[in-house]
Amino acid sequence: MTREPELRHLRCFLAVAEERSVTRAAARLRLTQPVVSRTLAALEDALGVRLVDRSTHHLDLTPEGHSFREKAAVAVAAFEDALAAARTPHRPLRLGHAWSAAGAFTTPLLRRWRQAHPDVPLELLRIDDRTAGLARGAVDLAVLRGTVETPGLITELLHEEARVAAVPSDSPLARRPRLTLADLSDQVIALNTVSGTTTLDLWPPDVRPTASLTVANTDDWLAAIAADRAVGVTSTATEDLHPYPGVGYVPLTDAPDLPVLLARRQGPGHPSVPALIALAHEIAGP
Repeated sequence: MTREPELRHLRCFLAVAEERSVTRAAARLRLTQPVVSRTLAALEDALGVRLVDRSTHHLDLTPEGHSFREKAAVAVAAFEDALAAARTPHRPLRLGHAWSAAGAFTTPLLRRWRQAHPDVPLELLRIDDRTAGLARGAVDLAVLRGTVETPGLITELLHEEARVAAVPSDSPLARRPRLTLADLSDQVIALNTVSGTTTLDLWPPDVRPTASLTVANTDDWLAAIAADRAVGVTSTATEDLHPYPGVGYVPLTDAPDLPVLLARRQGPGHPSVPALIALAHEIAGP
């Protein structure tokens, strides 16, 4: 007899869906790969559908998996919201980000929230995944950059940031007042494939770099550039919040601005989310 799905099955599936890898999902959940595989298979058996396409080299979701992901994320988030509300009536408001938070607006946002809402602590959490923990219910609201297509999330534009090149501070590129994407075409490009927004598709086909270095977070990205192993493309927020020995930032004249989004989950959430969104817009301006 097939057992009914439990919360652990949903959490496991969401981790696999977000990471696109059983290995990375297992590391995030602090489980072994066989346990994650068995849990995922048990969920599929209980539902009577295949959620993950295992026929390709890269793990992907089936159409049924994409549809179920949205419902599973809402269910897990609602469960965790209910527990948090019961345990702590005046629970903290969790603001997630994958890197650079709200850039130069971060400190004013934190300070003004504390002044206006002393009874609701605002926690800023860096979580290294594409939705900064929002899709799996780890935060109530998130500051995200670039295009976000995760089902079950509602996004709105906060502002846009100019892009800059991040280069070793002692390189000839660092001494130039500005750069173009073509100036980087013969370089190794550091790509944060977990939470970053830059891909090689940013470059026009005729000047697209052929070499890249994959990293998993902003710290490793900065370290690779400082070590002269690669260069990178990011936004001015990284320059504001991540000064790093050995890394210089140079304006890019032909790279499109990067949209900065406020994202929240569909359905009920922390009651203070609308107030934080309103304050963020007020601080960021038109």
